[in-house]
Amino acid sequence: MENPFSLEPYTTKENFCDREQELKDITSFLTNGSNVTLISPRRYGKTGLIFRTFEDLKEKHYTCIYADIFSAQSLDDFIKILSEAIVSSIANESLIKKFFIALKNVRPLLSYDSMSGSPQVTFTFQLDEQKKLTLKSIFDFLEKQEKQIILAIDEFQQIREFKETNIEALLRTYIQQMHHVKFIFCGSKKHLMADMFTNAKKPFYESSRTIYIDRIDSEKYKKFITYLFQKAGKNIDEDAVDFILDWTKRHTYYTQFVCNRVFAESSKNISLEDVKKTISSILRFEVPNFIERRNLITDKQWKYLIAVAKEGSVKQPTASAFLMKHGIGSSATAKKILSTLVEKELLLEQSDLNGKTYSVYNVFMSRWMESL
Repeated sequence: MENPFSLEPYTTKENFCDREQELKDITSFLTNGSNVTLISPRRYGKTGLIFRTFEDLKEKHYTCIYADIFSAQSLDDFIKILSEAIVSSIANESLIKKFFIALKNVRPLLSYDSMSGSPQVTFTFQLDEQKKLTLKSIFDFLEKQEKQIILAIDEFQQIREFKETNIEALLRTYIQQMHHVKFIFCGSKKHLMADMFTNAKKPFYESSRTIYIDRIDSEKYKKFITYLFQKAGKNIDEDAVDFILDWTKRHTYYTQFVCNRVFAESSKNISLEDVKKTISSILRFEVPNFIERRNLITDKQWKYLIAVAKEGSVKQPTASAFLMKHGIGSSATAKKILSTLVEKELLLEQSDLNGKTYSVYNVFMSRWMESL
């Protein structure tokens, strides 16, 4: 029996859990003329939600394009990734030719990866001005298409890492002139994304409707997990599912990963003990990765991470009681460590009406650290 707990971002509607309200909101905003900003921690299911939204929008005859710019370091990279995403979504030789003809300022070369078959577009720019003109030509081409287009740009905050200056202003200038294309701006670095879209001094201020992706409701998640096991011919005890959701903190990726391994390693009837054995196996496998991360930070930063892991989550990460309990040092030192670990995405910062809380970003590493 095929494992129903896929580790891919999205497979089918049937294997997609909840997010019904988010899906409804995103679709409504886009089809009624608004751009959308999606913000969530990494691996919360944001990309899967985009693909799930695309599935519904394609039924309404929208053309949907997905571009992940996490690896982009410059405007050149951005243009390349965006062009390849467009070619992938078109899948029409005649229209692809028209796309390249539209890029009149350069002569891009198109090839296909011999293994994956995915398109690869190569540009050679002589002048920086060519890059800006090429980007405008890409957007102009999309704006002129018969079908309305939804363009999702994942890890959008990466544009702040580009070597070129004023990229935000440049993109905003082009995008605000577009009416036939709507955008989904996605990001996992909350402080950067929030600054880009809620800071009145920034070009993208209030240019879209912002949706924050949170954990899936516990009861809905429980029913979904139980259903998928049963559908695949296996029974899992209720306390075993409760344990999975608690242990993974309902972080989508880690929950899915544990369920995937439990399914793979279990017999027809799955007990709490079976789940615990699988989790022990996962942690043993991950230890070398944790040690590698240990080697990338200072002793004080590592000690601070362990302290947060042992607490589960921390609301006052520089308070004297917390620092004294774990022998961390002064408040000034803790502030510097905290800032560094959040920036390195080793600590996750989350906000609600009661303030900010901090936890170890990698749930598996957090659970392992608890025993140190």
